[in-house]
Amino acid sequence: MITINDISARIAGRLLIDHATVSLPAGTKAGLVGKNGAGKSTLFRIITGDLASESGNISIPKNAKIGQVAQEAPGTEDSLISIVLAADKERAALLAEAETATDPHRIAEIQTRLADIGAHSAEARAATILSGLGFDHEAQLRPASSFSGGWRMRVALASVLFAEPDLLLLDEPTNYLDLEGTLWLEDYVRRYPHTVIIISHDRDLLNTAVNSIIHLDQQKLTLYRGGYDSFERQKAENDELQTKAKAKNDAARKHLQSFIDRFRAKATKAKQAQSRIKALERMGTVAAVIEDHVHPITFPKPEKQPASPIVSISGGVVGYEPGKPILKNLTLRIDNDDRIALLGSNGNGKSTFAKFISGRLEAQAGQLKTASSLKIGFFAQHQLDDLIPNESPVAHVRRLMPLEPEAKVRARVAQMGLATEKMETAAKDLSGGEKARLLMGLAAFHAPNLLILDEPTNHLDIDSRKALIEALNDYEGAVILISHDRHLIEATVDRLWLVNNGTVTSFDGDMEEYRGLIIAAGKKPAEKDKGDNGADTVNKAEQRKAAADRRASLAPLKKKINEVEALTKKLETLIQTLDKELADPALYEKAPAKAAEKAKQRGEAAAKLSAAEEQWLELSAEYEEGMAG
Repeated sequence: MITINDISARIAGRLLIDHATVSLPAGTKAGLVGKNGAGKSTLFRIITGDLASESGNISIPKNAKIGQVAQEAPGTEDSLISIVLAADKERAALLAEAETATDPHRIAEIQTRLADIGAHSAEARAATILSGLGFDHEAQLRPASSFSGGWRMRVALASVLFAEPDLLLLDEPTNYLDLEGTLWLEDYVRRYPHTVIIISHDRDLLNTAVNSIIHLDQQKLTLYRGGYDSFERQKAENDELQTKAKAKNDAARKHLQSFIDRFRAKATKAKQAQSRIKALERMGTVAAVIEDHVHPITFPKPEKQPASPIVSISGGVVGYEPGKPILKNLTLRIDNDDRIALLGSNGNGKSTFAKFISGRLEAQAGQLKTASSLKIGFFAQHQLDDLIPNESPVAHVRRLMPLEPEAKVRARVAQMGLATEKMETAAKDLSGGEKARLLMGLAAFHAPNLLILDEPTNHLDIDSRKALIEALNDYEGAVILISHDRHLIEATVDRLWLVNNGTVTSFDGDMEEYRGLIIAAGKKPAEKDKGDNGADTVNKAEQRKAAADRRASLAPLKKKINEVEALTKKLETLIQTLDKELADPALYEKAPAKAAEKAKQRGEAAAKLSAAEEQWLELSAEYEEGMAG
């Protein structure tokens, strides 16, 4: 068990954590959530010992290894696979010693220990982790220096996952992952054999990968069982109860105070008044629920939406160098009410396609036609650097409406979701989320008919992401979205396009099917079989009939998959129940034998769950292979 006991912490004189306490049973997968700046990363630094707390202590089992992603990504000439293998310090040291050891007894000890830690299968495990994070076999053999910073951070993540620490700390790991890497990480964390605490604003990750939520709010830590949706429900219920309790407490205090005020000066009632004063002191007060309201995001309504198609591509080829196309055989159309998400691993060309549609890249061959009155708004995460560092949001907006009065300029800034006190703040001093809001507002400033968003959520917290979802659903134009946030995709789009194998095609399944393909196959989904002219080899009716026939023949296998899923859910519920019971210190004091039995039951349930999950993966892979024909 990991216990955070009575911890307090300050940064630059500001109290972030105030006598906070929480306990986590071994094997817990916990999401640490709270507003940006609440102190989540500070808590990580206290756990790792990089920062001393003002009070309290953290109890972690002796000899337990703590691991987190290195702040600086590796940039050496070593290959990726060798960097990841070196992260297991014990294995590396034993292998080095085995090269020089001469004592037979010591050699035997080394070989026994290497076998115990699975050293001889380590390379395969490291390769699997790197593959899940988007590195194929060829890439794994390349030097780290040949990759960009974002890809190197994936190597740093792979290294800590491979080391398999007893306590794994992950701080916004999806910020440098694509959707495919995020889906793989969700599954990996869910099956991780030790304790994990993960800071994330990705709702799906917090629903899929964790079984507890630690909420850092008002300088306190509160543990909730279940995923993020469950946490939201529980917190809403608790807030409602607290609000009712406060109203009841306030009414009772008001009644007592009224008696005291009326009779305190009367000699005949002085004794009763003093008694009421003591009762009032004993009663105490109930704190009000403090609500943090997130500023909404709004996108202006297009003045006039052109007729469909607003974008038409025929035989399009696009790239950055002549003769070296990134994407080809592009024959697509975008209508004025389309909501499209682009799927596909980073490096496959999603951003290239977005630049092509927006007019930032010209076709090398083929045609791209846009409606004559089409306005396009384009947001890309890297454009955050394009903001003028020393100019305020008001100054940025004033450039776009120089003749308008100050009140109108400020009103437009407010529509972007920036608070009044931030309007005159220099862009360089804004938070990442505030910069993202400003840039989105600037991209949509002229009421575009088509809004292209390339990874808009990296610096947005969960509540701001919810505001973005509401804004996109209220927006009346067409949308093309690139995001690793599955919840955002599912809540805002109705079409999926797959960028893969050098082209863009429609993906007929939903996000759950796509997730199954990524996890079960362990690689990017294969493109459909095509004829020489790029058309489907069979028509849609025949495809549907063939798919129906395959589903019928695979029905027994699907039934087995459903049975294993039901067993998995049952075991997860049992483990959550046992975790809750084992988290009660009184159990160990009053019934140690019962505590030991429950700990044993949890271990057995965890082993069964792991076996069931492995079986599910195998069956799902078989099912997907069968469905693929």
